Amino acid sequence: MEPELHDFERIYAGDAKGIDEITRFLDKNNLNIDDFIEVFLVLRNGKSEIIACGGIAPGVIKCVAIDDSCRGQGIALTLASSLIQLAAELGYHHLFIYTKPENEPFFTGCGFYPIAAVPGRVVLLENSPVRLKQYQARLAALKQPGERIGSIVMNANPFTNGHLYLIESALAQCDWLHLFVVGEDKSQFSYTDRLALIKAGTAHLSRLTVHEGSPYIISRATFPCYFLKQESIVHQCHMELDLSIFRIYIAPPLGITHRFVGNEPNCVITNYYNKQMRIWLKSPEINAPPIEVVQIQRLEYQNDVISATKVRKWLGEGDFETLRHYVPDSTYRFLINKYEKASV
Repeated sequence: MEPELHDFERIYAGDAKGIDEITRFLDKNNLNIDDFIEVFLVLRNGKSEIIACGGIAPGVIKCVAIDDSCRGQGIALTLASSLIQLAAELGYHHLFIYTKPENEPFFTGCGFYPIAAVPGRVVLLENSPVRLKQYQARLAALKQPGERIGSIVMNANPFTNGHLYLIESALAQCDWLHLFVVGEDKSQFSYTDRLALIKAGTAHLSRLTVHEGSPYIISRATFPCYFLKQESIVHQCHMELDLSIFRIYIAPPLGITHRFVGNEPNCVITNYYNKQMRIWLKSPEINAPPIEVVQIQRLEYQNDVISATKVRKWLGEGDFETLRHYVPDSTYRFLINKYEKASV
C-alpha cells in the first residue's frame, strides 16, 4: 500500500538525534547529508527504521533516498510529491532538484524539467518549462555588438583592486564585457553589498554590463555534494554542470566568446575549477558554441597577491591602514563606514 502524506515524519535541522539517524541512512545509500537542509521528510517501516527520506533547502530538494528493499512500491512518487508540497508550504515555489538519474522520472512526473546532467551521476531539474527561457530572453535583450564578447563570474567578497584589475584587463581584450555577480548569500558580505561595491568600483568603466545574481550561475544552494562520496568527484560534477549551463544557456543569448579568470595560486578548488573551465567550455561533447578561456595573472601589491581573503583578515584585525592599499576607494569608504564606526 502506498504511503500517504500523513505517514511522513518531519525532522528539522535542529534535531540532533534525528539528523544523526538520517545521516546514517543516507550513508547506507551512498549519499552525503547537506548542511543547508532545513527539514527532512522521513518514512519508517514497522520497526521504526527509516526506509525513505528527502530534504528541503532554500529553493532546492536534496538528499532523496529510498531503501533498495522498498523500490517499486510507489514510495518514490509519493515522496517526490510530498517534498514539493512541503517546499510550497515553506514558501519555496521556484524549485531545483539535484538527484540521481534513476529518480528523474518521479520528478518529471511531478512537473519538473531537466536542465543539465552528468551522465550516470546526476541530473538537475527545475519546476518550470519557461523560467530558464525567460531568463535567456532577458539576457538576449542586453546583447551588445562585437566579435569578442567577454564574461567574468565574480563573487567579490568584498570587491578589491584585484577584481578591478581583472575587469580592466578583460575589457582591454574584448569589445564588451558581461560581469555576472554570484547571487548566493553565503559569504561574509551580503549579496546586496557585494553587488553595490562592484557597481561603485566599476562606475567609471564603459563597455561593461553588470548582471545581478542568478540561480543558474554558481548557486551554492544547489551544490550537489550530498550524494557523492569522493570530494574530487563532487567538485567535478558540480563544475561540469555549472559550466555546461553557462555554455548552453547563458553565453549564446549574449554572444559570449571568451571567459576571463584570474590565476589562483592558493585555493585548490578554484584552481581546479579554472582547469575544468578549459575542458567544458570547449568540449565537443556539449552542443553549443565553444568559449575561449583567458587566464590573467593576479595583481600584486609589494610582491603580495591581492585577495579578498586577506582583506577580510585585515578587516577582522581592524587594520584599515593595510587594507586600504588592496581595495578601491569606494570599497574602502564602505568598510570604514560600516566597520570602523561600528567598533567605536
